[in-house]
Amino acid sequence: MRSLFIAATGMHAQQLNVEVISNNIANVTTTGFKRQRAEFHDLLYQEFRRVGSPSTDNNTVIPAGVQVGLGVKPAAVYRIHEQGNFIKTDNDLDVAIQGRGFLNVQLPNGQTAYTRAGNFGLNAAGTIVTPDGFTVLPTITVPNNAIDITINASGQVLASIDGQVAQSNLGQFTMTTFVNQAGLQAIGDNLYLESEASGGAITGLPGQPGFGTILQGFLEASNVNVVNEITGLITAQRTFEMNSQVIQASDEMMRTVSNLR
Repeated sequence: MRSLFIAATGMHAQQLNVEVISNNIANVTTTGFKRQRAEFHDLLYQEFRRVGSPSTDNNTVIPAGVQVGLGVKPAAVYRIHEQGNFIKTDNDLDVAIQGRGFLNVQLPNGQTAYTRAGNFGLNAAGTIVTPDGFTVLPTITVPNNAIDITINASGQVLASIDGQVAQSNLGQFTMTTFVNQAGLQAIGDNLYLESEASGGAITGLPGQPGFGTILQGFLEASNVNVVNEITGLITAQRTFEMNSQVIQASDEMMRTVSNLR
């Protein structure tokens, strides 16, 4: 019976759906996390009576035909890059991006990664780094006699130096955007890599057209809506159960047929 296979594909699909939802819920407090959504396509159809084929010699055609679907398959898991809420931290090295764009991070292998999580700190040399110690690009070093750090909306990092009246410009954050942000490859640790689907990196300065601005003393929260995720989880669970009931019903039908004498 085709219904056994069809219902099995439905159960597999809802299993993936629950896994995506559970990952969203697990990262509800992850800085800069972007929620994901599973998308599905229907499988091929078996035609027992082709649509539009002639039914008589008088050129009458079949208006609907007989097509039986073979189930469902995963099509994609999209990442939704909508703006998250801002959390006030009052930490000088915490920055949030208001609008489009990513900050650049240098990985240990020299490759450039991209992040929306601006919970930065300083290493032993005074360089601004991520929580994992990866250098934020371009490299900005804060002198040990700095008494205050200011990061303005355009990404300039200014420091008040002990004994100096004017602030010193330590460097400038740059930002990167992509034509297709959903095509970026997530590698964990709040980092993304460029891919064929994302298109090439477009680099600019915060505040320029097409780029967001920097907000110091804030962090961008996860954009996961817990209420929506729980609702989706309940729907996925009920759908999984209904597919399992289809398998039970099909099994009982097959048992009835096998018991015929």
